Amino acid sequence: MDGYIVKIAKGIANNADARLIRQQVFVEEQGFVNEFDDIDHEAYHAVIYTGGYPIATGRLFDENGEAHIGRICVRKAYRGRDLGRMIVEALEKQAEKVGYKEVGLSAQTRVQQFYEKLGYRAYGDVYKDEYCPHIAMKKTLSGE
Repeated sequence: MDGYIVKIAKGIANNADARLIRQQVFVEEQGFVNEFDDIDHEAYHAVIYTGGYPIATGRLFDENGEAHIGRICVRKAYRGRDLGRMIVEALEKQAEKVGYKEVGLSAQTRVQQFYEKLGYRAYGDVYKDEYCPHIAMKKTLSGE
């Protein structure tokens, strides 16, 4: 997509822009309390920029030898522009680059169809993360 740049860095200390976007979307807009955790220090954080302004983010991390993506979010004014897909695909490529064949995630149920369109399949029961219903999902990476 023209006008967008995706940057990936390891560790939240190297990516203040990721923290800023997540604070705005998950804490201020959606009301999550426990947004930041120890995973942030070891995760890869992807950020999309337009004109040098950070507008979307997500993270990739290892959990018990398995790749997981999460914290996918786009600033409100930039939604509906396929940026969520761009972040997910950038993180999937990073997962492949470091050797993973499959990636999992925990999706808010209201966006389950978004992930299904990207090739993820749901498994297990719906569960609550703080107040919000979530579903576990997985995808086998293509290796391309």
